[in-house]
Amino acid sequence: MITKSIPNLFTLGNLFLGMLAMMLALDGRFSLAAIMVIVAMLLDGLDGRVARALNCQSEFGKQLDSLSDIISFGIAPALIMYLISFHDLPQTGLVWVVTAIFPMCGALRLARFNVQKGIPGYFIGLPIPAAGGVLATLSLFHKDFSAPYFIISMLLLSYLMVSSVKYPNFKKLGLPRKAVAITPFVVILAVAIAVMFPEQISKLIFVPLVLYAGYGLKQNVDKLLRRKRRDDDDSERAYRPKR
Repeated sequence: MITKSIPNLFTLGNLFLGMLAMMLALDGRFSLAAIMVIVAMLLDGLDGRVARALNCQSEFGKQLDSLSDIISFGIAPALIMYLISFHDLPQTGLVWVVTAIFPMCGALRLARFNVQKGIPGYFIGLPIPAAGGVLATLSLFHKDFSAPYFIISMLLLSYLMVSSVKYPNFKKLGLPRKAVAITPFVVILAVAIAVMFPEQISKLIFVPLVLYAGYGLKQNVDKLLRRKRRDDDDSERAYRPKR
């Protein structure tokens, strides 16, 4: 019974860090808030692997994971971005709508993931942990970019989550059963390093996350270009005079 609860403890840790990220953001400690989202990503990646290693996967754990993800990677990053980049803007409907759209698209992404059978080895749409990680770390560049850039980025990430773009799925990379015992120490070490260097770690992790998100965007653009070339070829053949 205790063994079956271990993966859920990782999931609840993910949820706890999401709540902590929001509280830190409300206190103006944005670097720490962003790093809490990143560490929550670590826990999110471990809970499923631990469940598979212990052979205790369950529908309950799957639903708990989705509910935790919408907090940690949907609402928390949107709140961080709003407070750090949008709060001083005129409170127009656009800012409110853009902030709300991100977790809404994240919820749609999670619901689709839960009910639709995916493609082996791939996610359909940008996973919400990656999108939330990009948004939380992107907010730390608020001194370098203006608000319109962040608005476009939020809308783009929201679109990628609900898109049909295929993203590589690394969740099948297993965790040996013997390694389960040391995972709490790995998490504690990761938290300690992150708390000591929150802004540096967050900005460093931003790079691979944005490359992962950009991979899907490139795939989408390539798909549109191939479709356009195919349509152009079809049109050319249709209007080509017969001999």
